Amino acid sequence: MLELIQAKGYSGTGLNAVNEHAGTPKGSLYFHFPEGKEALGQEAVELAAARFGILIQEAAAQAKTHSDVIIRAIDILAAMLTESDFQLGCPISVVTLDMGAESERLRTTCAAAYQSWIGPLTEFLTSCGHSGAAARALATTVVSTVEGAIIVSRAQHSVEPLRLSAQVLSAFLDSGVTISPEKGSAA
Repeated sequence: MLELIQAKGYSGTGLNAVNEHAGTPKGSLYFHFPEGKEALGQEAVELAAARFGILIQEAAAQAKTHSDVIIRAIDILAAMLTESDFQLGCPISVVTLDMGAESERLRTTCAAAYQSWIGPLTEFLTSCGHSGAAARALATTVVSTVEGAIIVSRAQHSVEPLRLSAQVLSAFLDSGVTISPEKGSAA
């Protein structure tokens, strides 16, 4: 389901296609997911969140600078896009855009997925000297920017938006600029 969502979107992925793609009998899908497509979609989003969360944690653990985390993550995402000929994107953004207004279950699952990425990045930025509120604001901005860059990269059939986002985010984070999220301004 995860691969199909990445390529065809949540709405464009039917249960028959999932069965066919997985090579499983129809009954096994309903046995494991008696609540149907929504439950399967939730599981796919949670799996994608966990996979990317591990990537962020590993990148942060190996990073020497702020930009190391950003560049490492962007390299992996750019490779995913080019290897799939820009067919695969972030399944969480796809599900959010497809179903966020229609399914509270999927919307909250997607929100939790994004938070599972923002949390470790916030911890990393805090360990680099940013205040808790500033680190959270920066982490949220990084995740939001990267997600948008993936979408624009797919539309343009180019990793340039991802690469440019990495450059800008890295320069900003490494510049030492601090922000005051309470006031919404840079200091």
